[in-house]
Amino acid sequence: MTPTGLTKDAGWEIGVSRTFPVRRDRAWAVLTSDEGVAVWLGPGSRLPTEVGEGYETADGATGELRSLRPLDRVRLTWQPAGRLSPTIVQVVIRGDDTKTSVRIHQDHLADADERGRQRAHWQATLERLAPLLQR
Repeated sequence: MTPTGLTKDAGWEIGVSRTFPVRRDRAWAVLTSDEGVAVWLGPGSRLPTEVGEGYETADGATGELRSLRPLDRVRLTWQPAGRLSPTIVQVVIRGDDTKTSVRIHQDHLADADERGRQRAHWQATLERLAPLLQR
């Protein structure tokens, strides 16, 4: 039996989501703003706008943009300082004029322990985003 969170193609993965009482366009504007990006990607970072463009956070995480679909999703690599290989992080929004769900998915994690740590990390990230999204 395969453990929860372990996939054949992407290794260990995690997904967390939360629904906010905001319009989809407002959620997108917040998530892609400098203030929003600092919360979910990391302090000191700027969201790349061109596929293949890199970024670096104040704490040394690096990566590059894989895809960007306005009002839909951002997909990028994410490699914290000291990690030997990157993971893939995807932020997806779904919503309408009254509420929007923000989902963060990460795959290519090393093991169940890293999966647990990242699950807690992304849940805390959604908590920190809440005040920005509900202003």
